[in-house]
Amino acid sequence: MAKINYQQLLDNALKSVVKEALIYAQYNGLGDETSFLITFKTHDQGVVIPDFLKIRYPDIMTIGLQYSYNNLNVSDKEFGVQLTFDGRPFFIRVPFSALVEFKDPTTDFMLSFYQPKEGEETANNNIELPLEEDQNNIHDDKRVVSLDEFRKKRKL
Repeated sequence: MAKINYQQLLDNALKSVVKEALIYAQYNGLGDETSFLITFKTHDQGVVIPDFLKIRYPDIMTIGLQYSYNNLNVSDKEFGVQLTFDGRPFFIRVPFSALVEFKDPTTDFMLSFYQPKEGEETANNNIELPLEEDQNNIHDDKRVVSLDEFRKKRKL
């Protein structure tokens, strides 16, 4: 049976906060007081950025969303946005799995995401759970301690 990867579960939950913040911005805009700084891995699978940016930022890149962005689109697995680089508009796409950090400096809010070490298993979404376990045998495990042995016996 595979072990539960709590770090990955936590990261997925935190990335859903980023997704919801981006969805809010998609429909409501950010206004004058809010900005997002989003750092991501430029060579992760699914990242789409112009080649000159991949050369300029070979590992990670931070983009800012505040005034000059267009066409922000958010899906369950990624977001895309049109930004201006060197005076020209480019559409970029970033899967949430590529995120390194998310900041809203106007509110001092920041999320950092776990970066696995090289060779460390990263995708363990398959959590195997027993489907047909006999409920009567749940406490047969020798690691389970019954507290009944330690309770004081009361006279009724």
